[in-house]
Amino acid sequence: MSITDDQPTHPLPELDEIRHRYRTERDKRLRPDGPDQYIQVKGSFAHYMDDPWADPEFTREPLHDEVEVLVVGGGLGGLVAGARLRQQGLDSIRFVEPASDFGGTWYWNRYPGISCDVESYIYLPLLEEVGYVPKRKYSYGQEILDHCHAIARQFDLYRDACFQTRVTEVRWDGAASRWTVETDRGDEIKARYVCLALGQLSKPKLPGIPGIEEFEGHSFHTCRWDFDYTGGNQEGNLTGLSGKRVGVIGTGASGVQVVPHIAEWAEHLYVFQRTPSSVDIKHNPETDPEWARSLSPGWHQHRRENFNALVSGVPQEEDLVDDGWTDLIGNLVRLFRDGDGVDLSPEGIQRAVELADLQKMEQVRARVDELVDDPETAELLKPYYRQFCKRPCIDNDYLPAFNRPNVTLVDTAGKGVDRITATGVVVGDREYEVDCLIYASGFEVGTPLSQRGGFEIIGSQGETLMEKWADGLRTMHGMHMHGFPNLFLMSIGQSANTVNYTHILDEQAIHLSYIVARAREIGAVTVEVSAEAEEAWVDACRGQANNRGFFEDCTPGYYNNEGQARNSQNGPYGVGPGTIEFLQLLGDWRADDELTGMELRCEQSPRGGS
Repeated sequence: MSITDDQPTHPLPELDEIRHRYRTERDKRLRPDGPDQYIQVKGSFAHYMDDPWADPEFTREPLHDEVEVLVVGGGLGGLVAGARLRQQGLDSIRFVEPASDFGGTWYWNRYPGISCDVESYIYLPLLEEVGYVPKRKYSYGQEILDHCHAIARQFDLYRDACFQTRVTEVRWDGAASRWTVETDRGDEIKARYVCLALGQLSKPKLPGIPGIEEFEGHSFHTCRWDFDYTGGNQEGNLTGLSGKRVGVIGTGASGVQVVPHIAEWAEHLYVFQRTPSSVDIKHNPETDPEWARSLSPGWHQHRRENFNALVSGVPQEEDLVDDGWTDLIGNLVRLFRDGDGVDLSPEGIQRAVELADLQKMEQVRARVDELVDDPETAELLKPYYRQFCKRPCIDNDYLPAFNRPNVTLVDTAGKGVDRITATGVVVGDREYEVDCLIYASGFEVGTPLSQRGGFEIIGSQGETLMEKWADGLRTMHGMHMHGFPNLFLMSIGQSANTVNYTHILDEQAIHLSYIVARAREIGAVTVEVSAEAEEAWVDACRGQANNRGFFEDCTPGYYNNEGQARNSQNGPYGVGPGTIEFLQLLGDWRADDELTGMELRCEQSPRGGS
């Protein structure tokens, strides 16, 4: 087959050859402990969760009052929920958030070089409502955090927020038809509705490396960056690392972004790699003022729908975002455009998709050769897996950092670090002595909600949500649980998952705010999904459990539960084209205006949704 346009000029490997290479690379990274290879940040490791930006002297009197809606979590999910509820006329909204301000993952993650890898014109929510156009195609962390604060100001969400406060229990009070929310500051708050917006990247995890507790040097996690130790700020200038030997464990998105800044200042940097990331070019131009002025009402929703369609594999007349995420579908379009007699059978289409993926990954691997001087190091930095097996990265400085004489790539042949000592890191038969260890080891994804949130939710029958989910998730639309009235969950499970996660969060916020407003209009005291509707949705989600084979063939990572099969019931209802179907389903459900599948108890008489 011919290579078109900007594709690699060297011949593509045969599919059987590359499948074998991918499988070999996957197999040597499989571990019997799977996701249990990580340890929770608690007990003797709890200091990795300390908030560097909190006011240590903060105190307040406990609250014993009532609100209409209590939102647990002040990240982007909570913010869009609060904003959409305000638009529906809700006045009494309280946030409970352990940080000292809004922002969620963008509050916690302030490491040097932090940037979003999804285009800012679609990632930042509520742009038209706030009246803001981002400064660049890909926003840096501070701009995103500032936008979070702007949303909170625009929709008056600071008014009743409780920061530096952790929820300890959420319990249904049947007699009062209210939730009782208790916190670590002695609060006992009554709420008609509770929205759980805990986020997917809310709790850091540490690698369970033998000896991790023995290290006597300085250490921290990237999501609690210690600028007191390193000096500098999010833009770099880490003068405190001068003369220091630094080790970074983790080469995902955070590691890719911080390594160039550490490399510039450390005496020596050791990057410990189990699996190389796919690192593509980052085109990040400043926003054209004339383009910004030309945007017409509705541009934001139209742009993110266009992007979602493309990354879901649905071709569009125009690629508005035109980046590395949408490039794969572009490769596929070129294959069908230029291919002579392309097989349109399911097997033929699957082969075409695989070829388009191979073209993209060959581009990524060729870029490593272009940017890394040492051929052996370059080979170790090449990712051998399909593009969406792990989250792709975009960065222009990571790969060239390995050309520095003070930077050493320590590849672990897919096995990970052997152990940590009081003075360094052991891989194979060598110990690398370091003064500072930085864990770029990511977040808990897919762990129980009570574990990530740090509290239990007890429903109307005295059952905890985790007990209800002992054999797998049970929801309707991923948001409502029978036995847990007036409770809304913002998450991926049995909902939808796409590259631009804030798009899904906003759609969920629109949905839950509609239900609250409709229930108020009807005079409903409680809104609860029926057992029958919940069961029907669980069955639908089981039937939608596609793409499992794709991820089972992938190299281990959080996308595929470190190579161990997940309960298919716990996955999203929609991935790929299913995401579009899911969002349409929610829209149609609201347009029907019957609250189908919901049971409502009104002030005077009960009513069930048809």
